[in-house]
Amino acid sequence: MTVPAIELVDLHKAYGSNEVLKGIDLVVEAKQVVCIIGASGSGKSTLLRCVNRLEEPTGGHVLIDGVDITHPDCDLDLVRRNIGMVFQQFNLFPHLTALGNVTMAQRKVLKRSEAEANANGRAVLERVGLAEKADAFPSQLSGGQQQRVAIARALAMDPEMMLFDEATSALDPELVGDVLEVMRSLAADGMTMLVVTHEMGFARRVADHVVFMDQGVICEQGPPEQVLEHPATPRLQQFLQQVLEH
Repeated sequence: MTVPAIELVDLHKAYGSNEVLKGIDLVVEAKQVVCIIGASGSGKSTLLRCVNRLEEPTGGHVLIDGVDITHPDCDLDLVRRNIGMVFQQFNLFPHLTALGNVTMAQRKVLKRSEAEANANGRAVLERVGLAEKADAFPSQLSGGQQQRVAIARALAMDPEMMLFDEATSALDPELVGDVLEVMRSLAADGMTMLVVTHEMGFARRVADHVVFMDQGVICEQGPPEQVLEHPATPRLQQFLQQVLEH
């Protein structure tokens, strides 16, 4: 029996009386790409942030490779090393070059030598198509390039899985394609990915499994052709119609 890469069991998250996640059960197998779609405020980003405990669940369990990371004895830092995360905002250090941003955590967290971190950093920058921008500062890069540096920074830590939280939503439309192309190539290489996105084309082409959330629950899930082409609930039909109109 293989253990799922990510397993959520009856996951709840509330802020005071506002229950954002209302009992989520979800399994992501190793090397699977799972896309989470849904309207703003449906709980997608909160779910993703609970997966590496950037948000503290108020109930239920999060298992990473079979380890319950909601258990008080869990070594969270150790588990987090295997999870790369890319946010909507790039969160790059403005005073560091692209290479500097990609190597800093390698040296501080993984204790790699400068030479090793630099070699690995240049390799991952090349992987995201930015080898020639290693010495550029964030202010000298487009939003799409900055986001690809952020992806490279996550990849430099050799994660087993990647979480993407609306990675393209802060970008100008013409810059989205390059970032999605990097994500597509990661999926093709077998990276386990949990992706919150409003890019339906990406979900249709790349996802193995699509999850539709609404008001803190999973309403529908299944293969992309089933969920996106043959929505079973009026809520999902309405959501897809709204997305296609924009």
